[in-house]
Amino acid sequence: MIRQALTEIGIFLIPFAVYALFLVATRSGLLVRSSWPVIIVGRLLLGSLLLVVVSLILLAQFSGAPPNSTYVPAHIENGKLIQGVEK
Repeated sequence: MIRQALTEIGIFLIPFAVYALFLVATRSGLLVRSSWPVIIVGRLLLGSLLLVVVSLILLAQFSGAPPNSTYVPAHIENGKLIQGVEK
């Protein structure tokens, strides 16, 4: 679960990192307040939220078990633990 949360946080930060790399490449001053106007930060925030929503939709659509599969929970056979599987 923590891996998915960190992945979504990373996806959220992508537009900000790209803009920061752009500022470094153009030597515009990464830490200068005028390089981060409110309108730019707002657009980056909107783009970030859009990326996160799209990634969550794709995660829900293409991950998990196939349709009509049955989960067989973990159990013990002959003294050995057998992991749960989708059949």
